[in-house]
Amino acid sequence: MLKVTLKQLRYFVSVAEHQSIAAAARSLHISQPAITHAMGLLEDHFNLQLFLRHHAQGVSLTTSGEDLLVRARSLLAHATELETNVRDLGPGLQGKLEIGCFFTLAPMYMPPLITEFLRLHPQVNLRLYEANQDQLNHGLHQGTFDLAFMYSLALDQDFISDTLIEPMPHILLDPLHPLANKDSISLAELVEFPMVLLDVTPSRDYFTSLFRNQGLEPWIKYRSPSFETVRGFVAHGMGYSVLVTKPETGVDYNGNALVTKPITEEVEPGYISMTWLEAKRPTRLMTAFQEFAKQHFQSQ
Repeated sequence: MLKVTLKQLRYFVSVAEHQSIAAAARSLHISQPAITHAMGLLEDHFNLQLFLRHHAQGVSLTTSGEDLLVRARSLLAHATELETNVRDLGPGLQGKLEIGCFFTLAPMYMPPLITEFLRLHPQVNLRLYEANQDQLNHGLHQGTFDLAFMYSLALDQDFISDTLIEPMPHILLDPLHPLANKDSISLAELVEFPMVLLDVTPSRDYFTSLFRNQGLEPWIKYRSPSFETVRGFVAHGMGYSVLVTKPETGVDYNGNALVTKPITEEVEPGYISMTWLEAKRPTRLMTAFQEFAKQHFQSQ
């Protein structure tokens, strides 16, 4: 009976990532027929079509191929970890970790988390990818990311999620705004003023839902997918915004002042979670990072 080998899985992952047998062959420094043969053995063994071949345009994964890609990456990660642990039986962690983070959260939370983890485990090769929600979902499904830090709104059912913190949303104003001197501000007071909306998923739906849950409709005059552009518009008096992430600095990129105020009404917090694919079997390194991240956020 034919057995699947790690070499075949490495070839498969390379073809999937390059979407081309020729490109994978160049990357692996082997011949195209060797890869084609290995892919044929895999498909025969599983009795599944893993790739769709496109004449002169490379290949793409079938649904079965996408499922195998996640499992193959996980198995190869475990194989690499096993080899590392046998070679070095010391207590230090080694290996590669691919971390995704929602782009508005990354500047505030990732540098201290990752810096401290790598200080304790300098042999770890950790890479950070800043991305939007759709990219994080796709990366987790594809096995590109081991973990992702993101808002736990409308997460897919095949994800596991640990809530790390529950920051409350706040109102962002320029100092000359008519409401800027109040201790707290009601959402009902804001609807007559223009709003600058952070226009990315899931932020836009979350921020507008805060109003709609109170039977209110915000006057959205400006939109931007950029966190700092939103802060810049507010600092220049173009309107208020509602945000969750709160940088320590009270100015925008141009040095213009900003003020933050709490919301008077009881509103739903923004749940920031550490998320991974349920089908992905965690490595020792992944588990260690998960535990470290939970302790790190609990200490904040």
